[in-house]
Amino acid sequence: MIRPAGIHRSALDLFSIGIGPSSSHTVGPMRAARDFAERIGALPGVARIRIRLLGSLGATGIGHGTPDAVVAGLTGLAPETCDPAAVRGAWQALGAGAPIRVGGHDVTMAMGDIELAPLTRLPRHPNALRCAALDDAGAALAEETYYSVGGGFIEREGGTPVGTPEVAFPFPYTSGAELLAFCAASGSDIAQVALANECALRPEAAVLAGLDAIWAAMSGCIRAGLTSEGVLPGGLHVPRRAPAVAAQLDPAGPDSRHAADWLDTYALAVNEENAAGGRVVTAPTNGAAGIIPAVLQFALDRLPVGEHRDAVRTFLLTATAIGSLYAANASISGAESGCQGEVGSASSMAAGGLCAVLGGTPAQVENAAEIAMEHNLGLTCDPVGGLVQIPCIERNAVGASKAVTAVRIALHGDGHHLVSLDTVIETMRQTGVDMSAKYKETSTGGLAVNVVEC
Repeated sequence: MIRPAGIHRSALDLFSIGIGPSSSHTVGPMRAARDFAERIGALPGVARIRIRLLGSLGATGIGHGTPDAVVAGLTGLAPETCDPAAVRGAWQALGAGAPIRVGGHDVTMAMGDIELAPLTRLPRHPNALRCAALDDAGAALAEETYYSVGGGFIEREGGTPVGTPEVAFPFPYTSGAELLAFCAASGSDIAQVALANECALRPEAAVLAGLDAIWAAMSGCIRAGLTSEGVLPGGLHVPRRAPAVAAQLDPAGPDSRHAADWLDTYALAVNEENAAGGRVVTAPTNGAAGIIPAVLQFALDRLPVGEHRDAVRTFLLTATAIGSLYAANASISGAESGCQGEVGSASSMAAGGLCAVLGGTPAQVENAAEIAMEHNLGLTCDPVGGLVQIPCIERNAVGASKAVTAVRIALHGDGHHLVSLDTVIETMRQTGVDMSAKYKETSTGGLAVNVVEC
């Protein structure tokens, strides 16, 4: 298989329904382990499975639930369909050895068969895992190396991204400038360009149904986060705040006077649900999963109910086109580019989507997306305790607010601006390359160490 002409990533892949707390450290490793189990299939003689979690996966894997996700994936669970409760504790349940079914094999696997190797970083990507199927004597029968490259996407050593289709898009843009040029030449807006590309992958009815399902899952996550109380798991004793904040705002509802408060609360609700390991939509990552749902719900609060479906589709398609630029030309992985790649990308995508829904031209949409990222450049990824809680939850509320501010600024202009979206994406890529590894999802710098020492 080859990469498609153009860099468009399907909305149904970029916004994938999965589980928390991390797309790169939970969803991706689960998919990789499941792929490995399917690959060994009926291979004779398999008696043992060993997994090495390398680089960032080893550094913050415990806090992100990576070993649990790997065990779940080996047994055939998929993040899209699994019960989140079936994943939590899967690694600990192995203890000193327990029987599990991997592919076509009954094997005994112990906690020690999943090794954390944070100091081993492969040059291709800092999120790597090596899977090995062994015989009774410990000899390797099959080995694969996978990379969790952000947003739940995985790549196998020596192969294309798993699941990449072979297709030529009608609008094969590779940059923001090309995207705008296609819009101008065809008389289409960004959402229409994205929809045309989506329809090269699957029928339009399936695309629209998929977008509706994505929003149903996002809005369901908001509702769950607004009604679930208690303390988040992991040992930091972080309380869920969204229900209490929402209760203070009721019965006012999401009117203009409380609009900013509701925007923040929606984002908190989603990321508290994510931190608890619940059902969440990768957007484009789990660590930044609250921004796009919060900004989209913020938009819907201002629209008549009859306009909601079209607004949702326009928002998500526009955000997809922008997110595809980040995924292809920079990175949406916190382990590779810091939190600018997660929260920054999500804020930019949300700004573009909101601007489109509010009637912005393609040039204004591009401007809004650029503004949002420009003010997230250099954002580090330094999760305290390796958990997607501090500063991640509040950071989503701030990222949502930046997106809305970016749209307000862009809509007061005519789309002409000095710094292009392509320039800011390239700057984000370069900044990620220059950023010290300790600020890229390793929990060895920033708040992750200073909070502990205080």
